[in-house]
Formats: sequence, C-alpha cells, structure tokens
Amino acid sequence: MTELRKTNCHFCGYLCAFEAQVEEGRVTGLVPDPTRYPYDPDILKGCRRWKMNLEVLDDPARVNHPLRRVGERGSGQWERVSWEEALDGITSRLKGLINLYGPETLASAIGGPHASFWPLHRFMSLLGSPNNMGIGQICWNPRIWMDMVTFGWTIEPDIDLALTGAVFIWGTNPAQSDNSAFWRHLLKVARSDIPLVVIDPRSTQAAAQADLWLPLKPGTDCALALGLLHVIIAEGLCDHDFVERWCHGFDELQSAVAPYSPQAVADICGIPARDVRSAARIFAKAKAAALVSGRGIDQTGANVAATHRAIACLRAVTGNLDKPGACVITEQSDFVPEAVLELGSSLTKDQRARCLNTPHTPLQCYEGYAKVNALTERLGRTMPLRYLTSAHPDLVLKAMCEGKPYPIRALVVQATNPLLTYADTKRVFKALSSLDLLVVLEYYLTPTASLADYVLPIAGAIERPLFQAHGGVANIAYGGPAAVEPYHERRTDYDVFRELGVRFGQESDWPWPTLKDAFAATLAPAGMTWEEYCCKGIYYRPPAFFKHEEPGTEGRRRGFATTTGKVELASEILAELGGQRVPTYLPQGPAAAPPQGPAAAPPQGPAAAPLTLITGARKQPYNASMFLGNPRFRKAYPKPLAEMSEATAEAYGLAPGDEVEVSTKNGTATFTFKAAPMRDGVVSIDYGWWYPEWKPGAPDFGGIWASNANLLTDCSLKGGEAMIGTWSYNALECTVQRIRKRGMDDPEETCTAPVQ
Repeated sequence: MTELRKTNCHFCGYLCAFEAQVEEGRVTGLVPDPTRYPYDPDILKGCRRWKMNLEVLDDPARVNHPLRRVGERGSGQWERVSWEEALDGITSRLKGLINLYGPETLASAIGGPHASFWPLHRFMSLLGSPNNMGIGQICWNPRIWMDMVTFGWTIEPDIDLALTGAVFIWGTNPAQSDNSAFWRHLLKVARSDIPLVVIDPRSTQAAAQADLWLPLKPGTDCALALGLLHVIIAEGLCDHDFVERWCHGFDELQSAVAPYSPQAVADICGIPARDVRSAARIFAKAKAAALVSGRGIDQTGANVAATHRAIACLRAVTGNLDKPGACVITEQSDFVPEAVLELGSSLTKDQRARCLNTPHTPLQCYEGYAKVNALTERLGRTMPLRYLTSAHPDLVLKAMCEGKPYPIRALVVQATNPLLTYADTKRVFKALSSLDLLVVLEYYLTPTASLADYVLPIAGAIERPLFQAHGGVANIAYGGPAAVEPYHERRTDYDVFRELGVRFGQESDWPWPTLKDAFAATLAPAGMTWEEYCCKGIYYRPPAFFKHEEPGTEGRRRGFATTTGKVELASEILAELGGQRVPTYLPQGPAAAPPQGPAAAPPQGPAAAPLTLITGARKQPYNASMFLGNPRFRKAYPKPLAEMSEATAEAYGLAPGDEVEVSTKNGTATFTFKAAPMRDGVVSIDYGWWYPEWKPGAPDFGGIWASNANLLTDCSLKGGEAMIGTWSYNALECTVQRIRKRGMDDPEETCTAPVQ
C-alpha cells in the first residue's frame, strides 16, 4: 500500500515541498506539492537538482554506517563500528584532550545551510569551547554586521512591481545562485518599466536583462558605492527630511565621498563616468529603490566592511530604508532564536576570553558582539551569537599547526568539505592531518572525510525534519517533516550532538528526545504547532515598515538600535573599536595593468603579465563542492572552467578547450579555458571542483590538488578586513599559461551551464 507523506527538498535554500510516495518505510516516488511553501510549481520545473532526492537515498556511494579509521590517516582503511562504539570512542579521546589542554582544544568547521548547526554549537557552548570556525567572514557575516552597526538590525530587499522604482543587483547572479523564485521575480522586473542596474565584471544572465550594466574592476566596489554617494549628495538628490531627522554623521560622510567624483571613480573602477552618474540618478530619483548584494561583495577582503557600509549609507541618504518597495528592517523571530538554542550564555567570561579572534578582529569576537548586541536588545532583538563570533580560520589553523596561543587538537566537521571550501588548501590539509581527533559528519567519503578518525553517517533530506530560520534575524521559518525514518544507520545531526552531550554530563540541557521535538518546542512561542507548520510549510509574519516612526519610550519615537538612535552614517561603535567612522576605499588587487584587447602583445613564459582573478562564481546545477558526483550533471558540465573575454584570450593566444594553469602567489590549479562575455583582463574560475570518481584518500584525495580554486587563495589575517577578518576570494593577481592545446581528437566542450 502506497502512502503519501509531506516532506521537503534540501538541495538549495528554498526547501521546496514534496509529497513522498512511501511503501513499507521506503520512498518510491516524489511529487511536487504546490500547496506548501514556496507554492510555485514552476520552481521545480526549472530545477535540475530536485530529482536527486530520490537518487541519493539509496546511492551506493553513501556512508551508511559509522566508520573508524584503522590505517594511516588518509589511507582509506576503515572498520565499521556501532554508534555506541563510535560515540564512546570520540568521547574518550576528546575527554583526554580536554584534560590536557582545556575545552578550547576542540574546534568545529561548518559550511552551507544543509544542516542544523545550533546542536553543534549548543554542545560546544556547554563544553566550554568558543572555537566554532566557519566561512561566515566571506559569506553573510559582513552584510549582517554592517547592517547592525548602521541601522541596529538587518534589512532585506522588498521588490514590489507596483511600488519599486529601480532595482540594483550587485555582485550576484540570481540565475545561478538562486535559479528559482527570486530569479523569476527579477525577470518580471526586467520585462517591466522598472530600471534594472547590474554591477558585475561578468556579463551574467542578470546583466543581460539589465538596462545598465557596470562591469567594474574586481575589488573596486567600495569606490563605486562612494562615487554614487558623491553624485547623489553633490546633485542634491538626498532625501533631506530623512537625513536631517534620522541620520547621524552626514557632514562626515559628505567630506568622505568628496574625492570620489564620477571621473575619479571611472579611473578606479574602469567604467565610464557617465554610467556612474546614470546609476546614481536612477537610484536616487526612483520612488523606491531596492538593492540586492551577494558574495561578489562579501569576498572583497579589506574593503568588505566599507563597501557594505557605503551601500547602507546609499540606502539611508535616499530614504530607501524600511520603506515599501525598497527594503525592510526585519524583526527577530517570534519562535526561539538560534542565539538562545545555542546556549552561548553557558560560556563563562574566561571561556569567551579564550576566543582566538579577540586581539585581532575587534568586531567579530565576543567583546564586539556584546557591544553591538547591547544596542539591538534595546529594541528587543538578540543577535545571532555563534555565527558572528566564529573563529577565524587563519587563527584556528595556526593553533592546530603551531599550538599558538594554545593547541587545538580536535575538530568536528559538519556540512562542509574544508579541503575544497576553505582558503589555502595546502595549509588546511597540513592542519587537519596534524590533529589527534578529526570527526566528520557526512553523506559521502569526501576528501575531508577521508582524513577523519571517525566518519558518521548523517540523515539528509526526506529522512529528517527541516526548519530553515536564517540565523534568527528574520521572523520566518520554512521546511517540513521527514517522510521516513533515516535509512540504514544514518542519524540526524541533532541525535549525534545530543548523544555526545549526554556522555559529557549535559543530559538536562538536551530535553528533547528528537530533532522533531526540538523544532516543535522552538516553534511553540510563535503560537503554531509543528503539525500546522508542516501543513503550511512556513511560519511568517511580515514586518511593518517605517518602524523608526513608531512610538517608543519616554514619549520618543522608536528610532534605531544604534548608539545615537539614528542611522549612523558615521559609526560611533566602529570608531570605538578602532574602525572607520565613515567608509573609506582601500586600493587592492593586481598592481600591473593586464593586457586589454587583441592588440596587446601575448605574454611569454612564466613571467606572464598578471590578470585579475575571481573565484567565487557559482554554476548551476553545482553548488560549491556539492553534486559533482551526479552523472547527469557531469555529462552536461564535465570540466572545471577558467573563463575570460575573447579579447583577453586572443591576447594570451588561447582557444576554447585549451588546458590552462592559473597561478597566484599561493599556488597553481588546472582548468579548461572557455570564452565568456566579461570584462577584459579578468579570469573567473570554477569554485569547489574535485573528482568524486577518483579515490577520496591518498595520494590524490579526490583530485583536490588538480582544479581546486582554493589552491590559489589565502585566508591570512594580514591584508584582510580589520574588523571582521574577511579575506579575499576576488581581485587576486594571477597568471594564466596554456599547458595543452585542444587537439583535433579532443571532444568539443559540452558544458551547457551558462556563466554566473
């Protein structure tokens, strides 16, 4: 007998709804369910990933049982053990290390939103370790931090076809990074009379829809944002009433942007001065202007905070803040926020002081968090804790390899593959190989998992309930129930950390027997039952606009959760921490100008003239290092690509299909060249590429030494952003050399995935 059960996909952030056909506890089919969030059947029609949900349930390559290493690290020699043996062994070894070095000897590594991270963070908080490591410094954290210090909370775009007067897409391509609801909404914008401006060195699908495309030099986004502010202020296009009533530090900002005339910005960014003026006027004169930014900004290293601050100021001086059709300041969730679930309050003052970041990144640390959170709590909002205090990878790797300032000897890896997704692969490999205990929670034997002491099989989509809550910075959660119990011996991440917690005497702090019970308790304060949530697929209460005008205390308006109660164009709290009061551009990137166009002489030998490298572009159907083992995907997109404009390729004597080496001061990786419409002098390489068909362990480790973009990157604090610690994945100096010309017998490139 076939039973239909509600469940959800988990291969992107939308968590699209399905009905699973279940027979005797096994899923035999999936049918899209448009009655639940995101309600749009066209999303799945254009998605190449969702069918994998059924395929991966019984994929022969899945890890189905706990594995314990028995040979040399990376040798690929394992023995199957029971869950009790695995968890008891991990507990014993971890307790021994804690007795020697203290609880801070344990660190964690996390990645994308394909797991529930709060159980891991809860376990670490109760244990006493502040060393959760992630890549938030180059994804999400910079925008969240700068919104917090400027507005007192985060914002989200509010693109309404009836109210929005202009849309800016900056450093992202929703056709590839989203490829669903938002991308189709953006296509509606493009078909309307709403001006669309796209800022990206690549002519992406979004740029192809734009009324104005600004192909700026990588790494110069901050200068462009300051130039837009210059034009708006110089031409009197500000919302003067909003600035006077609700903005702090306008005169300082005006002085700071004075040098960034359209011509000065044109010289820095390599775009026409007239386009700088046009973009500024479009934004300022629109009845409401919405701006969406992405990783292209988050990964700009030293300038990331100033760029986000300048964009925040751009919204404020034009009155496009908490305004319908422009953006909305979100509200904290009605349900239990992740900051509470993580139990960060369990860390003592001394344990917080052991945070590696404290002397180095004064905002991204517990002291910086406490200063800003004290302001947001004035309006009843608690900031995410563990994400915004996550330990900088440079410092964690140093503590692993050098034992400074203290030894980190154990690591738990969840929902990430650091040998592909963390900067400086050689250094990451050395650090992970040096550990006394490495535990990896995984679906597959990835290159990182192949180095582990224990690999724990984790339940994925359809096998586990889902509750996507965006770190608790918005009043929305979506997802749904599991359709079946986990296959084989797989368990949810919650089960793993609860069981470890019990072994460390934390039993009273894990009151929920299952992840479903924990989610139900999380949702309860919002007045919705777990069953109601599963039927709707979403909990959401839209925030009001113009909240700063609402009545506050002592007869005042509510205002903003900042030091001054206003939008801080000049930031008092950043200044207090030693940062910039107003955003300032720091020149970065290749010092030498790359050859432009076919007239440039082709470079010769290993000292070839430098180009500018960008590494963060996403390509459907892949996502970072995921889904490369899917045969259908690989047939359509078989090789990792290095893309350049036709003019740049001609200058370097390259033809489509040539194999090339891309080199930076950090290393070399190999790609297949493909011409793509983009700015001259720029190289864009595929990110996260490895070869799942190769042996995951020694000597090749799944091909991480071949075409891995992070062989070329560096996460060192030196040269990074001062307040948060962001390193750069873009605007890197590189050289490109052909190592093999595509021969007559080589197949034509079959990649059908468009450039991001």
